[in-house]
Formats: sequence, structure tokens, C-alpha cells
Amino acid sequence: MRRSACLGLLLLSTTALAADWTRFRGPNGTGTADGPLPDINPKAPRWKVAVPGKGVSSPIVVNGKVFLQTGSDDGKKRLLLCLDADTGKTEWTKEVVGQKAKAHAKNSMASGTPASDGTLVYCLWWDGDAMSLAAYDFAGNEKWSHSLGSYRSDHGAGHSPAVYDGTVYVNLDGSADLGGSAALLAFDAQTGQKKWAVDRKAHRASYSTPFLRERPGKGAEVVVGTTTEVTGYDPATGKANWAYEMKWPAGKMPLRVVGSPLTVGDMVVCYTGDGGGLRYTVGIDPNGGVPKKLWDLSKNTPYVPCMLTRNGLLFWTTDNGLAACAEAKAGKVLWEERLGAVDVTASPILAGNEILAFADKGQFFVFKADREFELVRKGDLGQPVSASPALVDGRLYVRGATHLFCFGTK
Repeated sequence: MRRSACLGLLLLSTTALAADWTRFRGPNGTGTADGPLPDINPKAPRWKVAVPGKGVSSPIVVNGKVFLQTGSDDGKKRLLLCLDADTGKTEWTKEVVGQKAKAHAKNSMASGTPASDGTLVYCLWWDGDAMSLAAYDFAGNEKWSHSLGSYRSDHGAGHSPAVYDGTVYVNLDGSADLGGSAALLAFDAQTGQKKWAVDRKAHRASYSTPFLRERPGKGAEVVVGTTTEVTGYDPATGKANWAYEMKWPAGKMPLRVVGSPLTVGDMVVCYTGDGGGLRYTVGIDPNGGVPKKLWDLSKNTPYVPCMLTRNGLLFWTTDNGLAACAEAKAGKVLWEERLGAVDVTASPILAGNEILAFADKGQFFVFKADREFELVRKGDLGQPVSASPALVDGRLYVRGATHLFCFGTK
């Protein structure tokens, strides 16, 4: 009875905020929004405001506010911005002291995306050495902060929290060869008190954000994937319900999980890669005791951009500008189409039956989420884009290299 009640509360918490974009890639990390895409005219946005400093944190939109993390140009500060979603006016800014540190060329000192439950905003900060998790109210007052200790990775930090039913979840995965560790952590959203922590086997740093796997008639579970395994945990206790060990072929290098796994029906799909161009995607059946592999793909799948699903199909854009679609049940690729000679870091989003993808240099492409490829329109924002966009109530929020744009009706 208690587990059924818990599931009901979890379902309520994820659906009640469906109109908002409450975390990295929106509701439950699916990258899927209600309603159609607005017209994207870079010369006539609803508003356009300069964003101080540098960062690739994605915007979230909650209760009429836009929250965004960034870092100062000199690397000595980390900032959380709160803007009015209707006008783009900055309402307040929080600053955290930091230092410039080594990171991947595509990374930044502010790459994590905040999350919100509609009451507080939760941020992961990396000061160049240590990580911390902090909560702020909508007036900008810090409610609590929790040190997570030193973080070690050859690519820098880039993790984002997720919050469900009063608990904030953090996947903190570092590089084992640099002395880094890996763990999934759970904190009380109101007090910051640690509820539980489970160690994971560290190998290559991964950055996937936990998501809630909802199972009608069964307890919900928090799912996270890293280089070593994909695991489903009991949200209340951290007990592993199942674990699928990532099995790398002999002579093949284990790969990173940057984009978050996703569910399609009863299946979990996890996609991996590295900067050298290696790719691996696996469809997993986690039901019935021991999880098993249903299919796998080893080329033309994404590394950094996240996947999407609609009507039993998988959609993605690769890091080198290829759009693709596959039948999720069998992993059968239906089509692959070149969007252009572009690189892609931002994750695409799904609105209705259309997918929007931004390329690194600012080009954007809208194509149908269907069994046959159809390019609907394309354009150019006019500045680089590495952050994933947000779509709320017909308004699209896009973070460029220097500005935050809002497109949509007046």
C-alpha cells in the first residue's frame, strides 16, 4: 500500500509540472514538450538578453521564471540567474566563488542545469575542485547547501540534479584513473539532509542525469547509467532493483554515458561514446529478474546529444550532424539523413510531431518525428549553441554563446 501511494505521489509530481521545463531536458528528462514549436525568427525574437560570462548550462522555466547557471569570464565566480520569462528581465543573481580549472574544450565552468520542484531551485556547483549542492527559494535566498567533496575528471564537471517527490537525486561520477569516485546520492529537498547514498564502480567520468522510470502497477524507480552499468533504484531507499553490467567487447575501450538513458515501453535504452568517435547503444530489458540485452548498435548513434522517443520509435542527432530514426523494439534503423556539415552538442527536443535540433554554430533544423524523414524548415540563430533549449507554453528559450533568446507569441 505504501509503495502504491508513493507511486501516485511521484506520478502527480511529474505530471503537475508538465507545463514547465523543470530540469535538464524538461519533464522527467524526456526532451518532450506540449504544443507546437513557435516560429524561430532570429531577427525578431520575443526578447533577447545578454548572458554574462560563459557556460553551457541549459535554461529551465518554472512558475514564470527562467533559471540559468553561468560562470564569470575569469573563472572566479559561478552564477545562478533568475529572469522573468515574459520579459527576459533579470530579477536576481546568486554568486558562488570558484576558480578556473581544466575541462574539455566543449565544457565550461558552468555546464550543469538546475532543477526545480516549483518551490525551490537546486543547483550543482563546481568550484574547480569540489562539488556542492545548494537550494534557493524563488526570491534568491539560499535555503541550504551541502558539500559533496572533491570531484576528479579529465573533462571537468557537467552534472545536473533531478528532483522527484521531495527528494533531490545527484549522479556524481568521476574518473577512476584520477582518483575519482562514483555514487548516486539522494537529499531531502526541503532540508538538504542526505537520505541515502549508494556507491557505483567508477571508470570513465559520465554525466547522465537520473530520471524516474514509472511502472504502472509497480513501484517507480530512479534510473541512472554510467560506463560500468545501468541501474534501477528504489527512490526511497537506494536499493538496486536491477543492474545491467555494460559489457565491452574484448579490445574495445569502455565508453562514457553523457546523454541520459531513456525508456520506451518496458525497455531502457542507453547510448555511449567518446571523443575518438567510438559509439555504442544498447536496448535493455530490465524486467523479470536478470536484465538482458535486446539489441545493440555500434555506429551512427549519439555521444553527447540525448535521444527522443515517440510512438515506439527512437530519434536522435549524432555529434557530427546526422539525424536518424529506429524502431525501438528491435533497434532497426529506419532512416539516416545528413542535416549538413555541422557538429551537434545540444540535445534535440520534441514538440508534437516535430523535432528541433541546434548545431554548434547556431544552425537549426526542424524535421518530422516519423518513420520517414521530412525536413520541415531550417535557419540560423546567428551565434553558437551548445545548451539544450526549453519549450514552455508555446515559447522557446534558447541559450546562445552570448545571449538568451525567447521565441513565441506576444
